[in-house]
Amino acid sequence: MECEGDEPIKNKWYIDFSIRIFRMNKNFFNHILSRQQQKEIVPANKIISAWALKVIGLLYPELSMSSYSSTSEIEEEYNMLQKELLNILNATRACKNCNNEEIAIDFFKILPEIYRVLNTDIYSLHTGDPAARVEFEVIRAYPGFFALCFYRMAHELLKLDVPLLPRILTEYAHSRTGIDIHPGALIGEYFFIDHGTGIVIGETAEIGSHVKLYQGVTLGALSVDKNMVFKKRHPTVQDHVIIYSGATILGGDTVIGHHSVIGGNVWLTKSIPPGSLVYHNPEITVVENKIVNY
Repeated sequence: MECEGDEPIKNKWYIDFSIRIFRMNKNFFNHILSRQQQKEIVPANKIISAWALKVIGLLYPELSMSSYSSTSEIEEEYNMLQKELLNILNATRACKNCNNEEIAIDFFKILPEIYRVLNTDIYSLHTGDPAARVEFEVIRAYPGFFALCFYRMAHELLKLDVPLLPRILTEYAHSRTGIDIHPGALIGEYFFIDHGTGIVIGETAEIGSHVKLYQGVTLGALSVDKNMVFKKRHPTVQDHVIIYSGATILGGDTVIGHHSVIGGNVWLTKSIPPGSLVYHNPEITVVENKIVNY
């Protein structure tokens, strides 16, 4: 049973509660404001990825809605994309002490080499996958090739000491394909990614030429301690190695010798010599004629 005298007490409690909430929100808002003022200024991810998509579309018309009828038109687009990269660099606070004009010029000087290496990846995918009928299919439809386009561009930007943008590019490809390749990884020519979903290639991984990876492969680190930031944490995979789905290979000292085959679901943390076959022995029981009501 409530008395009339209880009303002022309720009102006071409500006022005190409102004041506490206001003060709490005020502190919260001040914190958010401070974060906003300290944020790293960089163009939106969609602007950066849109630039990369236009570069890829220039190299591979299979991925572009644009068409060109003369070399002068291609050269004009080339120069425009170089200027667009310069604008992105200039709009990135972390690049304020960089020679952005020189970086933009150097990147587009490297573009023909990026194109050449990507063509080796296309060849590997087309010749290595029985399901690939024509190269057009590989370029237009294969997530592995899409991820490699972004990786190879991001890797060259990282070599030019461009901050932030390389990781933004590879994470965009990651979000589109499920393939996570750090731009710092070293990957040779004729790289083959089949299906690709769930592949993880760490920052200090080194992969030779003519290597094949299937879905769910992890080239990771044994430890994620921050004090290992400048150390090699991820494995080395030499030339002509095949790694089947679900295999996990860990550690900066782990070397997979050339011409080796790593079977599915293998967990490996030590080096193996060239020409090795490594496979997992699952214990699977099959009971025949057990289900009769079907």
